[in-house]
Amino acid sequence: MRSTAGSTVPTGTAARPEHEGRIRRFSTSERMVHRATGHLMLLCLVSAACLYLGPLAQLVGRRHLLVTVHEWSGISLPLPFLLGLLSPACRADLRRLNRFAVYDRQWLRAVRRRRTSPEARPAGKFNAGQKLFAGRIAGAVLVMLFTGLPMWCTGLLPFVSRTSAIFVHDLVAWAITFVLLGHMGKAFEDPEARLGMRTGHVSRAWAQRHHPRWLREERRTGAGAERATR
Repeated sequence: MRSTAGSTVPTGTAARPEHEGRIRRFSTSERMVHRATGHLMLLCLVSAACLYLGPLAQLVGRRHLLVTVHEWSGISLPLPFLLGLLSPACRADLRRLNRFAVYDRQWLRAVRRRRTSPEARPAGKFNAGQKLFAGRIAGAVLVMLFTGLPMWCTGLLPFVSRTSAIFVHDLVAWAITFVLLGHMGKAFEDPEARLGMRTGHVSRAWAQRHHPRWLREERRTGAGAERATR
């Protein structure tokens, strides 16, 4: 059946009310990268805990299986990120994460002074805390890979002391654990941010409060695209 004159939606097509008053924050590829990385990181941490902590090791057993899960989940950690580079949306957000602007320093000063108003904490699509978190996790994953390989393949990096590698590996693992717990705590405090990661969309009111510069950027982009189609 044809749609009525002037209609832009074919007859019978259901509307998507969940997107009314909302703005797209993450593409499907970005959400998949985040989800896959999170699952692999969880596998790494849980298997490491079962190997490292005596009571858990005795409770779970199956040490050889846990070692295999830990090794392969660790080796696979960079894969979602590398596959995500094929997506233009992922590459665009990676550029955003790699840029530390003047207003990001203002955001950090506001955090230290416990100022919470949107004017005190200007942020683009990612605030300064998210940029620092992404950089630390990326660096920590590289360190974990570099120190984990000598324990897995002893002849692969003979110039690296196995004892030193184990010490650094364990130390960085604890650091990652605490940082991820903080990240998860912040996520549980913000249901709208979790919804954005699940569905890809957030409310404009949330974006205006937490990421005002990004919302203005999206408005300019949308206005420019509208003018270009006229």
